[in-house]
Amino acid sequence: MWRQKLCHVSPAMPYFGMDIGGTLTKLVYFEPLDVSEVEGPEEKETLRTIRKYLTGNVAYGKTGIRDVHLEMRNQKLGGCRGTLHFIRFPTSEMQAFIDLARAKNFSSLASAICATGGGAFKFEKDFQEQVNLQLHKYDELDCLIRGIHFIDRHNYNVECYYWAKPPDSNSQTVDGQPSSNLNHSHCSQSGKNHYVNGSSQPDHSGTSQLDQSNFNGSQQYILEKDHLGDDCDSSHSGLDWVKKPFDFRNPYPYLVVNVGSGVSILAVYSPTNYKRVSGTSLGGGTFLGLCCLLTGCETFEEAVDLASRGDNHKVDRLVQDIYGGDYRRFNLKGDLVASSFGHMMSKQRREEATREDLAKATLVTITNNIGSIARMCAATEKIERVVFVGNFLRVNTISMKLLAYAMDYWSYGALKALFLEHEGYFGAMGCLMEYLKLGHPS
Repeated sequence: MWRQKLCHVSPAMPYFGMDIGGTLTKLVYFEPLDVSEVEGPEEKETLRTIRKYLTGNVAYGKTGIRDVHLEMRNQKLGGCRGTLHFIRFPTSEMQAFIDLARAKNFSSLASAICATGGGAFKFEKDFQEQVNLQLHKYDELDCLIRGIHFIDRHNYNVECYYWAKPPDSNSQTVDGQPSSNLNHSHCSQSGKNHYVNGSSQPDHSGTSQLDQSNFNGSQQYILEKDHLGDDCDSSHSGLDWVKKPFDFRNPYPYLVVNVGSGVSILAVYSPTNYKRVSGTSLGGGTFLGLCCLLTGCETFEEAVDLASRGDNHKVDRLVQDIYGGDYRRFNLKGDLVASSFGHMMSKQRREEATREDLAKATLVTITNNIGSIARMCAATEKIERVVFVGNFLRVNTISMKLLAYAMDYWSYGALKALFLEHEGYFGAMGCLMEYLKLGHPS
C-alpha cells in the first residue's frame, strides 16, 4: 500500500514485456526514474540490481544487445515516469536468460512475466520449474498491433518513415531497375513541416511533430553506400534515395507485414478491428538459414553485410537472359529477375559466384517474395498503405529499398511502403501493455 500511494503503481514492478520468436527474443524493460519512490525497502535492492545490470550494459554475454538508439525517455507507465529500453537476444540463448532471472532473484518481486510469441508456450515449463515464474501468454498479433499504436503515439521522435527519390528527380534506378515517379508534393521540404497526408497542422499531443530535432537531427537521410551494395548506390543511379517522415496519426486502413522467422500479414481497419489475411513460411529465418548453408556465415549481421557487397545478377536469371532485352508487351525490364538462382544450373556460373553474390541473391529472393505477397494482399483488401515491421529489416536497408521500389513500381504509384523505427519490438511492447492491465500483486 505504501508503494502504491507514492506512485499509484499497479501491477508490481519490474515492468517487462517479452516476445519470444523463433529466431530472436525481444524484451522491453521500463526503468522507473526513482526506485525509492516505487518500491518498499525490502524490494529496493533487487530492483536496483536488475536495473543496474540492464541499463548499465549495452551487451549481455556474447549475443544479447540493448538497442540504445531506440530507448524512449520520459514515458509514463503504471503511474510512474521512466525510460523504455529495448533488448534482444537469440532465442537459442533462452537458458542463459532463465539463469540470469534466477541469479537476480526475479521471482522475489513478481510471480509472473507477460510473454507473447510461440516461445511463450515452448518455454513455459522451464520458467515455472527453474525460476518459479509463470508466463502470462498473450496473442502475438494482438500485442503487435497494440505495440505499434503505443510506440507511434508516444515516441517523441518520428516513428514512421518511407524511402523516396529526391523531389527534383524524374527517374531512379533501384537494383538496376527504373522506378516510376513518386508524389513529393506532400513530403517534408526545407524550412517547413509538411505531412505526407497534406496536413501542415502540428501534432497537439507533442509526440509526432515533424521538426528537425524530432527526426534525429534531419528530415532527410541519405542512404549510405556501405549499406546498399553496388547496384543501388548513388554513383550507379546518379541519385540518392532519402528517408522521409510519414504522419501515421490516422493511418487506417493499412496492412502490417510482420517479417520475423516467417511472415504474417494483417489488415488493420481500426485500433481494435484487424484480421490476419495471409503469410508465408519464407521470412527472415529462411534468409539466415540459407545464407548459413550457402556462405558459411554465422549471424544475421554477417549475412546482410555479405549481401551488401554482392551482385545477385550473377546468380539470378534475368528477363534479358531469356528475351535478350526487355519484354516490352508487359513492361518487364531486362534486368528484372525472371528466375531466382536460375544461373546456378550452370557449373561455370556456380564456380564464378562468390559468397557475397549468393547472399545478395538470397536476400533479393526472400524480399521479392514478401513484397509480391504483400502487394497482392493490398490489392485484395483495397488498401494503399503497407507497413513493414520485424527484425528482418534491422540493419537491412537493401530490403527496405527493394520493398519500397516494388510497392511503388508494380502498383504504378498506388501503394506506399512504410517502415517503423522500432522494427521488431512492437510485440514485446504490446505485451508490456497487457501486463499493466493485470494489476495482480507480486
